[in-house]
Amino acid sequence: MPAMHLRLAALPAAVAILAVTTSGALAQKKYGPGVTDTEIKIGNIMPYSGPASAYGVIGKTEEAYFKKINAEGGINGRKINFISYDDGYSPPKTVEQARKLVESDEVLLIFNPLGTPPNSAIHKYMNAKKVPQLFVATGATKWNDPKDFPWTMGWQPSYQSETQIYAKYLLKERPNAKIGVLFQNDDYGKDYLKGLKDGLGAKAATMIIAEEAYETSQPTIDSHIVKLKSSGADVFINITTPKFAAQAIKKIAEIGWKPEHFLNNVSASVGSVMKPAGFENGQGIISAAYAKDVSDPQWKDDAGMKTFLAFLAKDFPEGNKLDGNVIVGYGAAQTLVQVLKQCGDDLTRENVMKQAASLRDYRTEILLPGIKINTSASDFAPISQLQLMRFKGEMWELFGDIISADVAG
Repeated sequence: MPAMHLRLAALPAAVAILAVTTSGALAQKKYGPGVTDTEIKIGNIMPYSGPASAYGVIGKTEEAYFKKINAEGGINGRKINFISYDDGYSPPKTVEQARKLVESDEVLLIFNPLGTPPNSAIHKYMNAKKVPQLFVATGATKWNDPKDFPWTMGWQPSYQSETQIYAKYLLKERPNAKIGVLFQNDDYGKDYLKGLKDGLGAKAATMIIAEEAYETSQPTIDSHIVKLKSSGADVFINITTPKFAAQAIKKIAEIGWKPEHFLNNVSASVGSVMKPAGFENGQGIISAAYAKDVSDPQWKDDAGMKTFLAFLAKDFPEGNKLDGNVIVGYGAAQTLVQVLKQCGDDLTRENVMKQAASLRDYRTEILLPGIKINTSASDFAPISQLQLMRFKGEMWELFGDIISADVAG
């Protein structure tokens, strides 16, 4: 009888030991490639040279932000080792750099690689290798396809969503418009063009009277602007990257063409497009925004803007506060830091994607009021809201309501 009591008394202790052992196992750190107790290796690919080099400042802003995070103790005690390579906006070079980051540098993930053609070139490779291609710096719609490409996620609003918003505006305000379109002859340009045509619906065939495609290897797009003017178009949809956007704005003024001008968000930077093009030439241009504009006085007392400007002053003094690309790099970097914080000590590639797909009403300091980041296992489009804006003086003025437009890949 006493022996029986002894065995029963020992049982709760054994259960307790088992519970402690099990919980200890559950709490163990889980690391993917590029992660140690002190480091998280993050890869990045940017066009620091070539036709889209105006975007290179995005990578430089991110590097400065991660250095700031490291100086403050890192993420859960780990420092970010940010490895960023130049691809010159050339897809074959992007493939080479992605392979280097994944196979030689053994990064945990590739973060915010820029451009639709470059990201398209590594899309299948990243998914075959099961390496996160996270928060890509392009608004192509195909990044929101978690079923077929579970390792790729966008960040900014999709290009198709943006031009559908312009189409809605035109159908309401200018139903008899004669539209001329200039677009980059690649996936980026065609994605924007598809959104415009889808948004116009049956009226696209009659409203769009001229389309001009340009190659990034061309030194200038002047001849395309002259052709569009001669078509008789009274609305101009400008689907170009910064260098060519500034050229288009200048040329339109030079030849005295006065269409209603819509400029895609990716080239709406005051510092890298509007100023070089000449503020006097940009008056009245319409675009769309999801981020605050430093030049807009309505944000002068905004807490988030003050934090951003303090970051520039202390951590990135060479950054041009008027360059919208600096704001984009800052916001994307903040979002990655949030994801890594959510990962805790489970820094596997699988958990990175799980946490990236679990963002709920997250806001970085640079988003317009009312715009929030939301993702799920079936929704890989973090930002899907925009607000129209018009260029006046030396800044953009927001107008209308925040508009949602989710387009799946």
